[in-house]
Amino acid sequence: NIVTRKIGKNDFEIIDKEKCLGRVWINDRQYFDKVPVIAWKFYIGGYQPAQKWLKDRKGRELTFENISHYQKIIVALTETDRLMKEIDKIQFMDLT
Repeated sequence: NIVTRKIGKNDFEIIDKEKCLGRVWINDRQYFDKVPVIAWKFYIGGYQPAQKWLKDRKGRELTFENISHYQKIIVALTETDRLMKEIDKIQFMDLT
C-alpha cells in the first residue's frame, strides 16, 4: 500500500462514465476504486483535498486507518457537493 506515484491527472481514470466514477492509482498495482469524479476534482480554498491528501503521502505506506480516512474524505467531499447543490436551489425572498 505504498504511494509511489506523484498523483496527478494521469493517475485518475474514468471507469464508469454514466455514474461519473473513477479509479485513483497510488502505485502500479493498487488503486482506490469507484471514486466520484466530483470528489476527485472538488476544490476547497484552492486545494483539491482528494488529490492533496495522497500527494502528501508519496513514499509512505498507507495503513488500514489511512485508507479508511481517505474513504471518509471522499464521502465528505461528495456530500459537501450534494449539499451545496441543495443550498443553491433555495429561493430567497426579496425583503426590500
